[in-house]
Parts: sequence; C-alpha cells; structure tokens
Amino acid sequence: MARGEQPLLSQRASSEISNDRDLAEEDALLTGQRINRGDNSRGWKFWREIGLFVWALLATAVVIILAVFYQKQHQSPKHGDSDPSGKRNLIFMVSDGMGPTSLSLTRSFNQFQNGLPWGDQLVIDQHLIGQSRTRSTSSLITDSAAGATAFSCGLKSYNGAISVLPNHDPCGTVLEAAKKAGYMTGLVVTTRITDATPACFAAHVNMRSEEDRIAEQLIGDYPLGRVVDLMLGGGRCHFLANTTQGSCRDDGKDIVAMAKEKGFSYVDDRKGFNGLKSGAAVNFPLLGLFANTDIPYEVDRRNEDDIYPSLHEMAETALKALSDATKNSDKGFFLMIEGSRIDHAGHQNDPVAQVHEVLAYDKAFASVLEFLEKDPVDAVMVSTSDHETGGLAAARRMYHDSSPAFLSFFCPQPILILH
Repeated sequence: MARGEQPLLSQRASSEISNDRDLAEEDALLTGQRINRGDNSRGWKFWREIGLFVWALLATAVVIILAVFYQKQHQSPKHGDSDPSGKRNLIFMVSDGMGPTSLSLTRSFNQFQNGLPWGDQLVIDQHLIGQSRTRSTSSLITDSAAGATAFSCGLKSYNGAISVLPNHDPCGTVLEAAKKAGYMTGLVVTTRITDATPACFAAHVNMRSEEDRIAEQLIGDYPLGRVVDLMLGGGRCHFLANTTQGSCRDDGKDIVAMAKEKGFSYVDDRKGFNGLKSGAAVNFPLLGLFANTDIPYEVDRRNEDDIYPSLHEMAETALKALSDATKNSDKGFFLMIEGSRIDHAGHQNDPVAQVHEVLAYDKAFASVLEFLEKDPVDAVMVSTSDHETGGLAAARRMYHDSSPAFLSFFCPQPILILH
C-alpha cells in the first residue's frame, strides 16, 4: 500500500464510535428519551417508499374485497337463498337390478343402433360418483326388499323385509320423515306399486309377498295414516276386490273404493293419465294404476303407447305436480322414481328387454336433470342400483389361435349420482 493512502476499512466507523452509539441507544431504551441522530430531514426516497406502501395496501384491500364477492357469488345456489335450512327437494331414483354390464351392453347397443362413435356415453354415464356394495343381513346377495329397506331406513335387514328389521320391528323411512316434516311425497314405478322397492318407502310388512296388505297401507290404512301424496305405476289387481274381474287379492276388499273415500283421485288408463296434463291438472292425493300387474317392458310398451304411459312421462308428471303443489310452501317434496323392470329382464335373461329398460331409465334420468335445471327450488337427485340381476355378461368368443379366448367389455357401474 502506497504511503499516504488510507486503508479501505478506515472508511468505517471505529469500534469506539460504535460502542458509544450502542451505549446511547441502551440509555435511550432505559430512559425513554429519543436519540439525537443529527439530521432528521427525510428525502424523496423515504416518501416514495411510503407512497408505494400505501398503494400496495389499497390494492391488496381491493383484491381481497373482489375475491370475497366472487366467492360468495359462486358459492350461492344458482336459485335463491344459500341458507342450508331453506326449501329443498329430493328425488331418489332406483335402477333396480342394473349392474355394470347392463350399462356396458346398453351403451354399445345405443352406439351401434344410432351410428354413434364408440366413445359416446349415456346420460347417466356423465354423472358417475362412485359405487356401493350391497348385501342383506341374511345373504351376500340382497334382494330388492332388503336393498330398498337399506335405502329408505338406512338400516340392513333380511331378504324379503319391507322396512322392518331382523326382529320384525318397523323402521322409519325417509319418505315418512319427509311427510312428517311437511314435505309432499310421491312414488313412480313401472312395476306394481305394491312391489318391494316402492313398498319399502311407505309400508311395513314382514315379507314382500304381502302385497294385498301393502296396498292397504299405501292408501293410509296405517298407524301413521296416509304418507304418500302421489302414486303412479302398475299393480291394479291388488287394489280390486276378489269379486272383480282382474283382481289378484285374496279377499273382497275394494282398495280403490277405500282410496276414494280417503280423498284420492283415481286414474287407471292412458286417457286418465293424459287428463293430468303432464302434472298441471293433478288433484292430490293421486292414485294412478295403469296396468293390472306390471307395465309392459319398454320394448313392447312403445308399441302400446296409447295404453300405457312411459317411465319418463310419469316422472315428468310427478315432478310438475309436486313442484306446483309446493310452490307456495316453505317445504319441498320427496319423490322416488324406479326403473323397475330392468330387474325383471335380468331375471328372465332377456337382453333385448334389458337394453330398452336401461334406455328408458336413462331417458327418465335426463328428464329429472332437465327439471332440476329449470326449477327455481334447490334440489338433490340421487340415483343408485340395489343389485345386479341375471349374471349378464357382454363378451364375444374368438375361435382362432391369435386372439384371446374372450373379449369382454366392462365399465364402472354408476350406482350413485348426485346433482
């Protein structure tokens, strides 16, 4: 270093000066007196930093306010109040006896018949949430009675049980709870209205075969009184006295007459159904029985459309009627819709009937979705299957050595759908 040059570190304050400053700051902390640091003037850099801080603070506040507003807008239901205690509707759909292969076969049939791409989906495919495992207390394989008891009561029971527990005590159902809470209620099926699935929502007997007694309970001969406001389906024979042509009752009770005495309006043919004007001209309570036993399979019913209404027509009528009836109420409605005869086609190993029953259910499913989109009341729709029937397999046998023995097609089963 050249003579006369100062070392770089000499530019820094000496340790003595630093120590003096530290002591002064300690005295100030103890005495509360301010330290005189000399020049107190603040330059433009200081004020620029203050301005930037204020601007950032205001900008952050605006962003937070906008974010909260946006969140509230998108969290609120599309129709009206976000209060969880507000008016609600619940539509519960059951695709009885429909398993994964039922959907796979129906999807492939629909694609082939209509020249659709192999990736085309059914309406129900687009709302898959998950799967459930079903069994009863008496078997690994449930029947519709035990399955529907689990749906309606939330409790397992034995095969054949209609909303009774293994000790034969009745269990309260979701439909009964809805009625007690002031909701309106309905059942729509393509089988007998006294069959296992609908019965489990509004009746209690030890075995599903007691359909004569179930018919009586459905119209209010029941400890709880009448709990169903609307019933559409088949099963007229269980409502007619055994002295009447077409009856299948074991006794002479005229359940239709009893229903009318209890205030039910009654329709039993296509003309009467058309008179309901798609639900706009329904007088409650309503009993609609359009077939002596089950409404024919859809593959046959479509050729007898002048005699029997379809599942989606009955569903649309029920939705409109119940919606109108609860329009001025602070309570909504509960409606169970069943694609009943998917199960029967499985029992009879009838793939033609099977695919058309699944397509009919898919069409009813689409009708419910359309209703939900248009109706101003918040609602939830749940669709599920109780079991698979018939052991359906969709496979093609290959007879040359270069291919596997079977080519099979499987897909997840949409047994729980929420909207």
